[in-house]
Amino acid sequence: MSDYLRVAGILLEVLVLFNLIIIAHELGHFVAARWRGLVVEKFGIWFGKPLWKKTIGGVEYSLGSIPAGGFVALPQLAPMESVEGESKHDRAALPPVTALDKIIVALSGPVASMLLALLCAVIVWLVGRPVSQAETGTVIGYVLPEGPAAKAGLQPGDKILEVNRHPVSKFAGMGNMRQSVTWNVVRSEEPLIPVKFERNGAVQTVEVEPTVPERQGWGRRPLRQIGILPAMTPMVAKVFQDSPAAVAGIRPRDLITAVDGQPLLSLASLSEYLDKHQAGVPVDLTVQRGEETLQLAVTPLLPEGETKPRVGILWDDRGPTVLEHPNPLQLVAGSVRTMVDTLSAVFSPRSDIKAEHLSGPVGIMRIYYLLFESPDGWRLALWFSVVLNVNLALLNLLPIPVLDGGHIMLAIIESIRRKPINVRVLEIVQSGFAFLIIGYMLYITFFDVQDLPWRGKAEEPPAELKFSPAPEKAGAGDGAAPGM
Repeated sequence: MSDYLRVAGILLEVLVLFNLIIIAHELGHFVAARWRGLVVEKFGIWFGKPLWKKTIGGVEYSLGSIPAGGFVALPQLAPMESVEGESKHDRAALPPVTALDKIIVALSGPVASMLLALLCAVIVWLVGRPVSQAETGTVIGYVLPEGPAAKAGLQPGDKILEVNRHPVSKFAGMGNMRQSVTWNVVRSEEPLIPVKFERNGAVQTVEVEPTVPERQGWGRRPLRQIGILPAMTPMVAKVFQDSPAAVAGIRPRDLITAVDGQPLLSLASLSEYLDKHQAGVPVDLTVQRGEETLQLAVTPLLPEGETKPRVGILWDDRGPTVLEHPNPLQLVAGSVRTMVDTLSAVFSPRSDIKAEHLSGPVGIMRIYYLLFESPDGWRLALWFSVVLNVNLALLNLLPIPVLDGGHIMLAIIESIRRKPINVRVLEIVQSGFAFLIIGYMLYITFFDVQDLPWRGKAEEPPAELKFSPAPEKAGAGDGAAPGM
């Protein structure tokens, strides 16, 4: 029951935050429309059949039955009967609205989103954002055997300085993607990717030929990769009861820094080492617990029904994190650069990144859900809200009819022509693009649904492991973290 309550609580948090972001955007349009004297026909929170509605001051306020954002109906801005339903106003009888008023009202939604992004950024600055080792360094932790990087000569411990002639300061992460190793790999367009790195004080450059994994089922097309993982210290998330690790005294949040005297730079390296280890033969683990360093002997054993020796540990795939307090303006500016880089990649004819790799409402709510599952989920969700609000603002400024940028473009055309655009033409254009956008959202949702954790899609970590016979001493790790 507690698990169901936890899931329900996370879903509620996701819905509240997601709806707040959309409603804030629409509220910006509403406030500006009232300020500039436009007729506001409806202001609704959520969609679908109204659970409640009331007309106040000529505006119909409503609460819908589908918790997915909100809307504001402005008949003087653009005719949208095919989407919003028939208007109760005769457009010809409505007072004229200047092009400037239309531009102000259309621009107010993105401005509201940017202001909410800045507010979230200020809160993130105050409370901090957890960042992993992958977001603070560019050291290679693991090189896939026989992979592109291994063939080019890259090794664990190498510090990457440039990828595809772009300086890098982190391995991965959503903000400031231009400085990310992963982003510059997937964003590359040439057959070979130049990688500059430092090894033992010497700077070298190699050219790596990336690979693209085969597409699985109906999911998104995989992107370029070169077969490397960031340096991340393995961190224990859970120790199974009566397991070798439990007997050895390993605890959650312990960091495993070395195995049999060999320094560890990646959980993949530890998992690979233990997979090759013989059951019943002890291994020595160097454990960092706070300020204390321990040497623990652990004996991998075969759990019942399995063929590989394990030690009874679930790993925290985030690794150790630290709290960062980013400057709010820099955080917003980094989110703007991220969005610009993403759009430039999508519209580049040679890029592997396509429109299908973007996320719609289902994908965004899935990301929020995954963030809220973390112990620092609310901090991560606030940080992601900065990125999402910036994305919402910039996407809406694209000069596409139906979007805010389209309204601005049409208002500018109207001011140049010095007369309103024919209402019938405007309605056809608006409705046509509305259905195109709806179609695109359905297309994106199709891929988003593929990413949902349907039963049997991904290997789930075991709920428990039973070791027989029970160990007399020592235990260690099983690499059961998702993705291992």
